[in-house]
Amino acid sequence: MRFTTIEMIRVWAALTGLFLVALFFGVLSAGGTPSPTIAMLAAGIGGFEIFFFGQDQWLKRRGKHG
Repeated sequence: MRFTTIEMIRVWAALTGLFLVALFFGVLSAGGTPSPTIAMLAAGIGGFEIFFFGQDQWLKRRGKHG
């Protein structure tokens, strides 16, 4: 399976986001206080992915209807 550059960016962003969320909850479950930076990074990556998903859906729809 070959991915385009954009698809690879999305895969790495998703993996990084999942890692950050796991790290955040891992620190919480260990009884520590996680850094606010981890939460902000996870939210930023989530926003990036939501934007790209919406853009991808819009481009697919636009291609079919004009």
